[in-house]
Amino acid sequence: MKSIFLKSMVGLALCASAFAHAQTPYPTKTVTMVVPFAAGGPTDTVARLVAQSMSTTLKQTVIVENVGGAGGTIGAARVAKSAPDGYTIFLHHIGMSTAPTLYRKLSYNAVDDFEPVGLVTDVPMTFIARSNFPAKDLKELLAYVKANKDKVTYANAGVGSASHLCGMLFMTAIDTELTTVPYKGTGPAMNDLLGNQVDFMCDQTTNTTSQIKSGKVKAYAVTTKKRVPSLSNLPTMNEAGLPGFEIAVWHGLYAPKGTPKPIIDSLATALQVALKDATVKQRFADLGTEPVAADQATPEALRAHLKSEIAKWAPIIKKAGVYAD
Repeated sequence: MKSIFLKSMVGLALCASAFAHAQTPYPTKTVTMVVPFAAGGPTDTVARLVAQSMSTTLKQTVIVENVGGAGGTIGAARVAKSAPDGYTIFLHHIGMSTAPTLYRKLSYNAVDDFEPVGLVTDVPMTFIARSNFPAKDLKELLAYVKANKDKVTYANAGVGSASHLCGMLFMTAIDTELTTVPYKGTGPAMNDLLGNQVDFMCDQTTNTTSQIKSGKVKAYAVTTKKRVPSLSNLPTMNEAGLPGFEIAVWHGLYAPKGTPKPIIDSLATALQVALKDATVKQRFADLGTEPVAADQATPEALRAHLKSEIAKWAPIIKKAGVYAD
């Protein structure tokens, strides 16, 4: 009888503990949103806009922490190993889907080690060149780079960056290998382009719009099917002379694997509210992008999109034969 009584008491205690845990409000302290790139870059800009709005909904500060390096994989690995309590979340771009193929050795699994929260935005990219580059339009650019492939320099923000992926897709599309100049981030790459140290690059509108509007760079085309409202005079790649070329840098929000569903639901709700926020929508528009549709800012949509993008990019990367250790 005594043994049965003790077992009953232990069972009741465990139930009470589980109930108390389930009733614990979330969040009760600051939430850290890890961005796997340097401050001031395109993904960082998206993250800070979303984090500020999510703070209001969650009633706790959401701070952005930049953990750059190795094409976003250092930040991703850190989040994958973080406590699954909702206090460390992760905003990453298209690189989440290319790292499994680009990197032969990853300390995390892009699908299995994270809980998806929702898609955030698809950022168009633009082809731009130094202000004194001789080509006046995309057709001339294509002709020039093919004729001068050993001399032309293409800048990117490092292996796995959006600009690296765009360049890889571009070289595949025109069947021409170019000299690439990798940098440790978008900022240094843009600085050298502005200083006429490199010839051209492809980067997100969140990083190029102000430079294009100020006339500090030559702009040739956007990489989306439709023109970008904030850069309405810029043709699409299809219109400008490279049919079928399309790439947009999608961003998604994640939490570590094992984060409880109620917390994921709270984060997803806060994300969805942020993407309807008038200030966020206006700032996104100013940067040449817009929030995803409401049905895309969900765990299910991000999970499906991530898997499809991994499948899409794997053969492209393998064909290019570009890998990182």
